[in-house]
Amino acid sequence: MQWEFNSDRAIYAQIIEQMKLFIVSGELKPGNKVPSVRELASDAGVNPNTMQKALSELERSGLLFSNRTSGRFITEDDSMIQDIKKELANENIENFLKNMEKIGFDKKQTAELILNFEKRG
Repeated sequence: MQWEFNSDRAIYAQIIEQMKLFIVSGELKPGNKVPSVRELASDAGVNPNTMQKALSELERSGLLFSNRTSGRFITEDDSMIQDIKKELANENIENFLKNMEKIGFDKKQTAELILNFEKRG
């Protein structure tokens, strides 16, 4: 897993976002065991307490679940994973549209640009 952090938001929030991406992209598969907190923290270059906080939040959301003797696992609830995938897509679309608006394009003009871009390729 390739971790990328920036200084504009709390690291634990960025860990949550990136874990969601790892899951919806299939890099972390449903039902699979999640590496240990220490292993993930070392891999990401963050404090284990920060990683623990993020993983606990993902557990509260239902995306991860714990088995006391075996560790944490990715949910096998495909509808939950698909909902998160759509949520992330909508966030990206919203950000894209805001950025297009900042440079002077409305939604209709943006859609036309996208259609013309597809025709180029």
